[in-house]
Amino acid sequence: MGRLTGGDPSLLRRINSAVVLYALRAADSATLTALVQVTGLSRPTVEGVVEGLIEIGLVAETAAEEGGTRRQGRPARRFRFRAEAGHLLGIEIGSHRIAALLSDLGGRTLDSEQRPVDETVPADERLERVRTLVAELLRRAGVARRSLRAVGVGSPGIVEADGTVRLGTALPGWTGLPLGERLRRSFRCPVLVENDANAAAVAEHWKGVAVESDDIVFVLAGLSPGAGSLIGGRLHRGFGGAAGEIGALHLLGREATPEALLSTTGKPLTPLDEAQVAAVFALARDGDGQAREAVDRFIRRLVHDVAALVLALDPQLVVVGGWAAGLAGVLEPLRGELARYCLRPPQVALSELGEAAVSTGALRLALDHVEGELFTVEGTVTGRQGRPPVRGTSP
Repeated sequence: MGRLTGGDPSLLRRINSAVVLYALRAADSATLTALVQVTGLSRPTVEGVVEGLIEIGLVAETAAEEGGTRRQGRPARRFRFRAEAGHLLGIEIGSHRIAALLSDLGGRTLDSEQRPVDETVPADERLERVRTLVAELLRRAGVARRSLRAVGVGSPGIVEADGTVRLGTALPGWTGLPLGERLRRSFRCPVLVENDANAAAVAEHWKGVAVESDDIVFVLAGLSPGAGSLIGGRLHRGFGGAAGEIGALHLLGREATPEALLSTTGKPLTPLDEAQVAAVFALARDGDGQAREAVDRFIRRLVHDVAALVLALDPQLVVVGGWAAGLAGVLEPLRGELARYCLRPPQVALSELGEAAVSTGALRLALDHVEGELFTVEGTVTGRQGRPPVRGTSP
């Protein structure tokens, strides 16, 4: 296609189509008269655009409402955005579980599936289990694979713009894995791969505790904690996609690893062994002195690491998620530490989405991609979506 100019009729048609479609997506249904009023376009233009959108399956005519009549007494034609015209997937690939959410083009969740997986499972087998889980989810929901318009994926590690995992120590064989490319072969649609903490931050901003906050830090707490941040409502990845890797801060002059901090025997816990971690916290809740000291050490480290990130970013809200979100002892020490150092301490809250945060954020990335295709034309956005830009490539 040649370069489009300001007077290019093809560009104008595409802009008009995006404007009308955006207006229809924002309403349950609308008449031509209402669309003319909302878009500012002429009635013949709106009518032509709507007919074109019906032809490609993105719009459908609905039954007229009672009392909605034209001057001639005939019911006014009403139209709606066909959210069922395609589907989206949000996938979490974690150390101990894989999960997926299926939605329509409006982002409404239709079904979900999750399964446990051992942290020692090799990369190829882990990906095969993802494919099997998705196949079962689509089969149960009666959705054809060809109906998928985009897939979002949240995974541990530092992720390149093309979906390659540059560094991923939490999963075997993950470093250097071309995750986006591998999954695009399976799904035959755009696949957006993101760090799991980043995806969780997007999720809390979309449907969780951070809906009203545009400057947030989401802490995915664990033995190797990570953080995702939104600045002005936009996901901050950093130059190399490694922003928020607070799990590496112990390397800056600190010899004790998180596994050592949580030990009650003098021997570090096995890296990423959540069962051992859960056992230590259970002992602490039951009053075991050594376990309580270990948990206190871990919480102090986590609090200091989060405080360092907060001082750099000055967020409005800090959201704590991951398995540490269930610890009653996390929030107050964090609030106290931030009050000591911050001119205006941020709010601190637990995640509202819990274990669904990563897959929900991955789904939002897929939805952002489709919204960009439907509602953005040559850099002209038809409506204020207020969401972070997506990244990834089409197959």
